Amino acid sequence: MLIALTVKNFTLVESLEVDLKPGMTVLTGETGAGKSLVVDALAMALGDRADTDRIRSGADRAEVSALFDLNTAEHVVDWLKRNDFDADNECLLRRLLTREGRSRGYINGQPATMQQLRELGEMLIDIHSQHEHQSLLRKQVHRQLLDDFAGCADKASEIKHLYRQWSATRQKLQQLENSSAELSAQRDLLRFQIDELDQLNLAEGEFEKLEHEQQMLANADAILQDSQALDQLCSNDEGFNLQDTLGKALHILNNIPNKPTALEEAEKLLSSAKIEIEEASREIQHHLDSFELDPERLQEVEERLGAIYQLARKHRISPNELQQKHAALNQALKAIDGDENNAATLNQQLDQLATHYCTLADELTKQRTGSAQQFAASIEEQFAELSMAGARFLPRLTPIPDQGFGMHGRETIEFLISTNPGEAAKPLARIASGGELSRISLAIQVIAARSSSIPTLVFDEVDVGIGGATAEVVGRLLRQLGHKGQVICVTHQPQVAASAHHHLLVSKQSNQQVTHSHIVSLSKPGRADEIARMLGGSKITDATLNHAKELLSLAN
Repeated sequence: MLIALTVKNFTLVESLEVDLKPGMTVLTGETGAGKSLVVDALAMALGDRADTDRIRSGADRAEVSALFDLNTAEHVVDWLKRNDFDADNECLLRRLLTREGRSRGYINGQPATMQQLRELGEMLIDIHSQHEHQSLLRKQVHRQLLDDFAGCADKASEIKHLYRQWSATRQKLQQLENSSAELSAQRDLLRFQIDELDQLNLAEGEFEKLEHEQQMLANADAILQDSQALDQLCSNDEGFNLQDTLGKALHILNNIPNKPTALEEAEKLLSSAKIEIEEASREIQHHLDSFELDPERLQEVEERLGAIYQLARKHRISPNELQQKHAALNQALKAIDGDENNAATLNQQLDQLATHYCTLADELTKQRTGSAQQFAASIEEQFAELSMAGARFLPRLTPIPDQGFGMHGRETIEFLISTNPGEAAKPLARIASGGELSRISLAIQVIAARSSSIPTLVFDEVDVGIGGATAEVVGRLLRQLGHKGQVICVTHQPQVAASAHHHLLVSKQSNQQVTHSHIVSLSKPGRADEIARMLGGSKITDATLNHAKELLSLAN
């Protein structure tokens, strides 16, 4: 419930605080006094789009704060906790708007987005405006009103979520089915490429070994000749070889008496060299003993290398990357095979979602159908009180095509009305009389408000176009709603104003420099004076004052 509204530098207000109480509160005032000031300020506090024109002339920014009592709003407290806002028995919404157009919102002193303000505001206040009847021309509003009355809004929301899941799953499945021919072609190509690489059966490091072996085999003659020349040079040449020469040098050194240190060191080095040359000679001889010219092996190696190079060129990669390519192709084939399995999984999911959807949608249809009759009966009762006796109200539920699957259930909902006995019921959009549409809207709003869980209801001049006995009925209906919760009503009808539990007067004062709006709470004598003004204008006579007192007495 709204308990206080604070406004600073908003339109014609410099600073203003309005205290509000349970029951029905009306705001009245002379034309141009800004009776909708409270509604406009509330809309800004609740995250509505704010225009810099709302900032009072000469001020840099406007500020609006709304304080709510949450003792009977547990769902609001739960929302605050889920969104990490401080939750207590009170909730303060605050909105700042600068002249540069920057806007900031706060919930219980913590920064909040406009979306969070709007989401929280929808749970705290329901605003019905004088233009509400225009929204009644939309079928979407019809469905929402009936679902709220039937108490199945949560089920409708769950069905909407299920439908989106079902639709997304069906779309994925269709995409898979549409691409099945392309996937089949890709699968065949991958299997062919993998078979080629399987047949090649390239081992780790094999390519490098084959290249080395090929070079050896291709140059076998030259290697053999060079090896024989080395063997001669090291040990087998009769004229000159390294081993004999070193042996002679060491013999000379051994026979030198009293060798200097340098010659002793030279003798050691030559001895070591002789050992190394002998070892090298044995290695060369071993190579010559094992070396064979093998043209057939050379051909095998070159054919194997040719097959490797051919596949590498085919895939436009180096031979070293063939094994990685093999692994990548296998992974791609697994993915396609997985898509086939995924199609089966999607089919199963689709069936499960459809079954769940149908169960809930059938329950919703049954609940809507049963409540539609009660809703129609309640609306028609209001018609009778609003001087529309004989008018018939018919919520029409029409099954939808496409297997009966829709985002909002298995039917569309449209309100039809017959304003005169014997006439066929027609859609609200075809009602010619604006006055009739306004009264129809008011009747629907009152019935919808009865089933609303929102603690504060705001009616902004919804009684435009009615008067007399009908206005008295409207006042009585709003007063009844006020007994259940909090109703704030902006009105120009004295009969409606007289029905309120509390009365706020909006006035405008100005001098040559500045204009200010004020709101004051009226006592009983003050209420009589204001209602007399509403009845007879600025000049209050004894007759209008007595009439005003009579209205107040009858309302109470």
